[in-house]
Amino acid sequence: MDQKLKEEDVARLLANPSADTRAELATKIAGQHPMLSSAQRKLAEDIFRLMVKDAEVRVREALARQLKENPLVPHDVAMTLARDVDAVALPILQFSDVLTDEDLIEIVKSQSPDKQVAVASRAHVSAGVAEALVDTHNESVVATLVSNEGAELGESTLQKVVDEFGNSEKVGKPLVERANLPVTVAERLMATVSENLRAALAARPDLSPETVANLLIQAREMAVLGLADSDTDVAKLVDHLYRNGRLTPSIILRAVCMGDITFFEAALAKLARIKLENARTLIHDAGKRGFEALFDKAGLPKAFFRAMRAAIDVSYEMEYDGGPNDRERFSRRMIERILTQYGDLGVEFENDDLEYLLAKMNQLPATMLNE
Repeated sequence: MDQKLKEEDVARLLANPSADTRAELATKIAGQHPMLSSAQRKLAEDIFRLMVKDAEVRVREALARQLKENPLVPHDVAMTLARDVDAVALPILQFSDVLTDEDLIEIVKSQSPDKQVAVASRAHVSAGVAEALVDTHNESVVATLVSNEGAELGESTLQKVVDEFGNSEKVGKPLVERANLPVTVAERLMATVSENLRAALAARPDLSPETVANLLIQAREMAVLGLADSDTDVAKLVDHLYRNGRLTPSIILRAVCMGDITFFEAALAKLARIKLENARTLIHDAGKRGFEALFDKAGLPKAFFRAMRAAIDVSYEMEYDGGPNDRERFSRRMIERILTQYGDLGVEFENDDLEYLLAKMNQLPATMLNE
């Protein structure tokens, strides 16, 4: 279609002011707008102000479609269109950069769910607008928001999402798949998923409540240890687990058996309430008395002492070499050394599976292990 506005267009409009003619004219004027001179643009904008009041939705809709990505559209015109019926407003709300964060927050708080979804779909959603969208408490709006990688979602906002929609698959799936998800949020999601899974497992007649609980703990702890990929993430994850009562002896031993010494060091520092640097010094004390003192201060079960001591020793002797099944071979070596340590105490294990060892260690008498 020829987008250029001509004298015959104006004549046609005067002779036949039908809705179709007005819609076509709206498209032409809006398409020309960025290329006009200042004087011509002012005239075009005055026409826009008349057209946004047109009784025919299709006229306003045509105007909105053409102006949605125009950065020069007057603010008052953009806002009038944004407050219009959904068919007119949605393109402006999703694409127009003329709207400010204050405009968008006001619209989110006062307009329809479809408009809120359009705002949540914008190429960039600021932290303030994202907060307002989460506060709508609308599942579809929040699902759209967390699916949008262009949305600025801070940790506190994401925690609110998990609080309200942690059980929602519609929100949970895109949230889990979101890039750069904070480790604290990821861990909480795992806990929520575990709770959902608990109900399904508990309904099975072939599983005891104890078995269900153990399965969930194993799955959660294994997954959590794969979350942190930097020292900063590890520190945040350990602090989060501690505050939520999930920094357990089993996850700490599991970490060191997987070669995650950074998590192990941070966990003991947190439990003992000392600086990380001091905890590292005690853990790696050549005389080995330092680790014993730290272990006691951390309040860990005595049954775990020999296992953790053995795991630290193995960590000095063996490193990942980048080969296939690297982590599995490292963990296997750890478990072999742990079995040897307990064998020297006269404790015989019937199985060399880590889950079995963790369960049995909690049943060992502290008196035996003090020897």
